[in-house]
Amino acid sequence: MVGHIPVLCSEVLALLRPRPGGRYLDATVGLGGHAEAILQASHPDGTLLGIDCDAEALDRTRERLAPFRPRVELRHGRFEVLEVLAGADGPFDGILFDLGASSLQLDTPERGFAFTWEGPLDMRMDRQQGGTAADLIMALTEQELADLIYRWGEERWSRRIARAIVGARQREAIRTTGDLAEIVARTIPRRLWPRHIHPATRTFQALRIAVNEELTGLGTSLERAVDLLAPAGRAAVISFQSLEDRMVKQTWRGLEAAGRVRVLTKRPLTAGADEVGENPRARSAKLRVAERVTESS
Repeated sequence: MVGHIPVLCSEVLALLRPRPGGRYLDATVGLGGHAEAILQASHPDGTLLGIDCDAEALDRTRERLAPFRPRVELRHGRFEVLEVLAGADGPFDGILFDLGASSLQLDTPERGFAFTWEGPLDMRMDRQQGGTAADLIMALTEQELADLIYRWGEERWSRRIARAIVGARQREAIRTTGDLAEIVARTIPRRLWPRHIHPATRTFQALRIAVNEELTGLGTSLERAVDLLAPAGRAAVISFQSLEDRMVKQTWRGLEAAGRVRVLTKRPLTAGADEVGENPRARSAKLRVAERVTESS
């Protein structure tokens, strides 16, 4: 699929160890890059269940993975209800979570995820439900906006940005990605813009996380994923920002302390220079993997 390159794919395959006859779960299948690699590695009879909350992504993934039928099944839903969507199909030998927005979402202007494209301020991963980012910034108070941007974006200028948003929306509705990006860029002093990223990056991240409730229940979902693993089965998580990675790290540590898993990545794996050169989005990716502990061990 043009434009979609799965990050850390060789590392995921090395640690999940897909094999013929194995059973795998991709809890955030997206455009199916990792799923395709797992199905190829588990030829001829390994199976994969793919779940995603983005119905549009699933439509494209069905086409991509059509050559692997009947070894693959795709379902629409959120990983927060993993036990409902996948519980009856386990146990699994490997489970993958690839967190954050997909290339389809980021590169489609009308989805409203990126300030690099002019589009409506939507940001919903599942456009079948929920309010948009535009709804959010028009409804919240200045204090609520400041708290949201600081909490989910770790943005030091959150209060000033919230004040600017409220001032701008009093004049006219903020409806496009360009409108919001311009407000944020204008608010932060030019000499203090962050290096290497657009000044609106953290604000957009915060709104996206809030709109999709991305971190709500992530830790619990990882714990439930471990319950769905076969003995010695492995769960891999790719994160793209510090809040996600911190939550994954803390969850794995807690489960290891409880004797439920063995953490295989004491430090997260990251992309090498060659991969980053081919796919710049891999720069911030971090992979952490845990193995379910068997009773005998």
